[in-house]
Amino acid sequence: MQSVKSRIINFILRNRHLLKLKLKKPVFDFNSSIDDFRRECEEGAAKYGRIPEGVSVTGCVIGGVKAEWLVPAGAPADKIIMYVHGGGYVSGSCADHRGFVARFAVRCGYQALTYEYRLAPEHPFPAAVDDSVNVYRALTESKYSPSDIIIAGESAGGGLTLALLLALKKKGLLLPAAAVAISPWTDLKCEGESYRTKNKVSLAPLNSWTVFSRYYAGSADPSNPLISPLYGDLNDLPPILINSGADDELYDDGKNFYLKAKAAGADVRFRSGEGMVHCYPLLAPMFPEASEAMDEIVAFIKQHFGGRNKTPASAME
Repeated sequence: MQSVKSRIINFILRNRHLLKLKLKKPVFDFNSSIDDFRRECEEGAAKYGRIPEGVSVTGCVIGGVKAEWLVPAGAPADKIIMYVHGGGYVSGSCADHRGFVARFAVRCGYQALTYEYRLAPEHPFPAAVDDSVNVYRALTESKYSPSDIIIAGESAGGGLTLALLLALKKKGLLLPAAAVAISPWTDLKCEGESYRTKNKVSLAPLNSWTVFSRYYAGSADPSNPLISPLYGDLNDLPPILINSGADDELYDDGKNFYLKAKAAGADVRFRSGEGMVHCYPLLAPMFPEASEAMDEIVAFIKQHFGGRNKTPASAME
């Protein structure tokens, strides 16, 4: 049974337009300002942007891409979570994900690297995939082996996490130890049933995914597996954990990818968050369901890293 606390918090999130004295949920179209959307995302993230004590934050450039290290005290130096931010491929940055990813890194006990892939509509596909490949390649050409890396991401970043696996496989590169996709966007054709049945109860502005898809795909076919990993060859992938909130337009994207990957023989797990909204594990510890889902993610990451290395990152800087 869904907890009372989660019902209250999810209700507030779904109806936050009422706090702005607007009776109807906002509608997104091709006249909507992307700059305004980005600013709203930054302002919203700032409310959750507190960095936990003991986490060092260091900016860098890796593979030609602006990035940021988030290193909890005592984190092992030879393991890394490569974190792919969400934002519909049109927004997102190291800054607006700093608080979320820092808390995620602390819970996992590993250092994380966030990076700023180029955004649409200024930089449509394949910019985000190319930048992600370059970051991963730079990591593996430095001191990290693929088995030292787990890729994780949420929303569009969850979809890009899965697309990155397909891109690496296509290039013949060794794949990471595992991947985590939270509410992943895997079908930019937006054909899942949940786009219609959950549109009014999801957190995203109405019709936003359709607009974001057009901006990101540009002139390319949205069924290209590196845009929509749901349509890819899902054989020979590393272990994957997918989490999707059932009250989210992207619910079927996660579920359908899981079903196809499982049919292809992949080692893939799927958690369906009944009554839950988009990316709800990142709301931990605000309500029990978020904490349970995040605990599962943490356990999965620790399992596939084989436990903590005893050499802290600070000793190798």
